[in-house]
Amino acid sequence: MINASLKELSAALAQRKISAVELATLFLDRMERLNPTLNAFITTDRDKTLAQARCADEIRKVGAGDTAASLSDTPLNGIPLAHKDIFCTQGWRTTCGSKMLANFVSPYDAHVVERFAAAGMVTLGKLNMDEFAMGSSNETSFFGPVKNPWDVSRVPGGSSGGSAAAIAARLAPAATGTDTGGSIRQPAALCGLTGLKPTYGVVSRYGMIAFASSLDQAGPMAKSAEDCALMLTAMAGFDTRDSTSLERPAEDYSRHLNQPLTGLKIGLPKEFFGDGMDTDVRAAVEAALAEYRKLGATTVEVSLPHSELSVPAYYVIAPAEASSNLSRFDGVRYGYRAPDYGDLADMYSKTRAQGFGAEVKRRILIGTYVLSHGYYDAYYLKAQKIRRLIAADFTEAFTQCDVIMGPTSPSVAFAFGAKNADPVQMYLSDIYTISTNLAGLPGMSLPCGFGNAQLPNPMPVGLQIIGRWFDEARMLNVAHQYQQVTDWHMRMPEGMA
Repeated sequence: MINASLKELSAALAQRKISAVELATLFLDRMERLNPTLNAFITTDRDKTLAQARCADEIRKVGAGDTAASLSDTPLNGIPLAHKDIFCTQGWRTTCGSKMLANFVSPYDAHVVERFAAAGMVTLGKLNMDEFAMGSSNETSFFGPVKNPWDVSRVPGGSSGGSAAAIAARLAPAATGTDTGGSIRQPAALCGLTGLKPTYGVVSRYGMIAFASSLDQAGPMAKSAEDCALMLTAMAGFDTRDSTSLERPAEDYSRHLNQPLTGLKIGLPKEFFGDGMDTDVRAAVEAALAEYRKLGATTVEVSLPHSELSVPAYYVIAPAEASSNLSRFDGVRYGYRAPDYGDLADMYSKTRAQGFGAEVKRRILIGTYVLSHGYYDAYYLKAQKIRRLIAADFTEAFTQCDVIMGPTSPSVAFAFGAKNADPVQMYLSDIYTISTNLAGLPGMSLPCGFGNAQLPNPMPVGLQIIGRWFDEARMLNVAHQYQQVTDWHMRMPEGMA
């Protein structure tokens, strides 16, 4: 059961081959055994999880009444999942990986949590992450780093590293993540699974603790594109509580999964295939592109001339928005408060100094600086102009192709501490993913092979697919067809059985 797809789990539950309680217990037992090594979960509560599972079983058994009937008919009813600890979850500790919120218990559910609860899914727990989603390696969490199940001496990627590690190690069949500059796709690539960042506004940000409001987007993480399609169908939807939520008709994102790829045009940005990509990553990506050609697709070279400016533009815009969003954490209303202080100003200062980690402080300082008088026009306004140019580059590229492909990350997972001394090198881990967030486009990563074959533990490589705005169903079709003729997404780390 731990390797079953969400569709297979749904069928097993519907046919009474296994109960929701038995399925939840299977994953809870694995979590109890493996999480001390991986540190993927921050908070678990066996009693709450099993109570939800019993409710799912009752709904299937009774199947009477409007609510019960609607839930029993959903394909996700009774299937376990875990939430990144950035989503407010009623009655559960919601920490955002920070000392600042280490004891915060949310009084309400995020929209995404509500949607999955309405579908009958069972919450396994809250997943570890980089503090306030700021990081590319999951080393900035107040609760300690998450270990990559393929090699525990290496990072799982960030900020959704806990989500990626939990799925890769089969501690959960699926999980939620958030992506501000690559934080779903990069850990999906480094841990060998599938992750999707939808078009900005497709999934509500209500109850998702904000990092950079114009960039943050929630999305699904699972083993396969088919699983992600089922999840996105459940989690997407308009929400009046989020001013950036888009009012669009409901979609079944699995509707195109089985369409052939004959005639598909794949754009290959020349900027993605230059210097900076490791040779083993290049080899895996090129092998995947060859497989797509066998499936009937053709490849064309395209250009994204301003993509080299995406990292500097992002690291002006994102910190600027973070400095504003994180101003609410001051020790007055909720969260951590410094135990000893003189006056109100001293309390603010000490609370934020003690409650935030080094990376969060660095970004708040950068953001405050670029928004300050005399620097706003020179930095923030100029970065927003670059953002428009990046979006225009994609618009032009999509006149020549249907989807864009390339590597998700320039390298496989690196060792802990390898980039901590140089923040810029860490930031460059997201060089292929950041531009889609700046443009608001959908992007996804799927496993396409392994690199570092000379090491005892070869590490996964991710292939990135970028689509037009609102073209998630096509992207999922493109990924699914590849996964029908390859088994990279079914590989499991040794020692995690």
